[in-house]
Amino acid sequence: MIMNRKNKKILLVHPLGYKSDKASTDISRIANITPPLGIASICAYLLLRQIDCDIIDCYAHPDADKKINKYLETEKPDYIGFSCSTSTFMDGIRIAKISKSILSDIKIVFGGAHVSALKESIINNFNIVDYVVVGEGEQTLTELIEADNKNLSDIKNIVYKNYDNKVVFTGYRKNLLDLDSLPFPAYEKLDGYPEKYKLPIFNYPKTPNSSCISSRGCPYSCSYCDRSVFRKTFRFNSAEYLYKHFKYLNHNFGIKHVNFYDDQFTFHKKRVLKFCDLMISGDLKMSFNCAARAEHLDHEIVTAMKAAGCWMISLGIETGDQKLLAQHRQNANIEMLREKITLIKKAKIRVKALLMMGLPGETEESISKSKKYVYSLPIDDFNLAKFTPFPGSPIYQQIKDGGSLGTFDENWEKMDCMEFIFIPNGINKEKMEALFIDFYRSHFMRYKVLFGYFSMIWKLPDSWRRFFIDFFSFMNFIKNKKRVQT
Repeated sequence: MIMNRKNKKILLVHPLGYKSDKASTDISRIANITPPLGIASICAYLLLRQIDCDIIDCYAHPDADKKINKYLETEKPDYIGFSCSTSTFMDGIRIAKISKSILSDIKIVFGGAHVSALKESIINNFNIVDYVVVGEGEQTLTELIEADNKNLSDIKNIVYKNYDNKVVFTGYRKNLLDLDSLPFPAYEKLDGYPEKYKLPIFNYPKTPNSSCISSRGCPYSCSYCDRSVFRKTFRFNSAEYLYKHFKYLNHNFGIKHVNFYDDQFTFHKKRVLKFCDLMISGDLKMSFNCAARAEHLDHEIVTAMKAAGCWMISLGIETGDQKLLAQHRQNANIEMLREKITLIKKAKIRVKALLMMGLPGETEESISKSKKYVYSLPIDDFNLAKFTPFPGSPIYQQIKDGGSLGTFDENWEKMDCMEFIFIPNGINKEKMEALFIDFYRSHFMRYKVLFGYFSMIWKLPDSWRRFFIDFFSFMNFIKNKKRVQT
């Protein structure tokens, strides 16, 4: 089917990553459905440039195959774009093949961290893919669509096959967009927003709630973090832009609580203090969560954030073994982390600890140290992920090529931080699984943890409602730590 019209149209898809009949028991979905902010931002930018754009989020709508097929048949878009993580990439390929069978001339575009890391190999190994957008998508995808398959070598940040059938990466663009110049994400293009989307259970005080991103990149270079999209850059929105964003969410969608999905919300202190001043002097009465590095927290900023409505701060602890932590991140100091957690608690802000198990160098002894350390902290919540060496992380190539750090089963569909696909030397997978389950189960069985959750029963009614509705799914997860119950 040949399409020829002046105004180009694109459908942006956020794949589910597995068969839709498993969605009802997927604990990850039950506990947290986050808006796909990346493609929502790209969509808003495309619309600003008069390019028709729609979004289908398969994560929020697991039965979306029928919606995609119907959209292709009725709207006949010129392009279909997929924003994929490593674990959802193959599902994107599946949908891409179906799309080509419906519209033979449709152009297939992939973006996101996974393809940004692997670049040329994606098109070399997956013929269905016409273009890969590397890094940030707004400007690159707009230029690609406007070019209409002409002068592609002039567009930076894309991978494609040229007329000689050679795969080409056009290189990185030097000048990046000013984040304050971007329109707010096209939330209105997300079917069912905001009701369909839920922050992690027990991680918010009010509904409806949502997420936003106020910066891009991270100035640090931890071994386990994917750097493929933003590379070594770090940019952020101004405090004024953030306040306008909050106001937009509140006035247009009734949002009462926002989770900042930034890697480092508090890195630029003056910006945060200015944002807090605007929130304190304004009349929005909204609350927020954020993630921070301990180095960038002090009494002044924590006090201001509390007054501005900060409800919870998440800190990346990763491991309670000082020696292991020093191998994988800068400024490794677990006692400093303890001091900053105490500081946050004194300000009456909840603390969530973010940890991972299975880093290269992990041993039974380091897991025992980590467990003892974490249990000694005055935290309110925690999340323990299974270390996954993503293609864009500094440690990935060393793990993939050498084998000296452990065994690696590179199965993309399982690379979601909820399965041990890398096993460090000196320990086996069965032992890792047993220690992982014990870590979680022991945490939730402690009296002070149980008391902390039950003491919040009147303050977190929506979380408790969700918990009781899916009680058996949560209990099974605590018991066996399987993402999808079978």
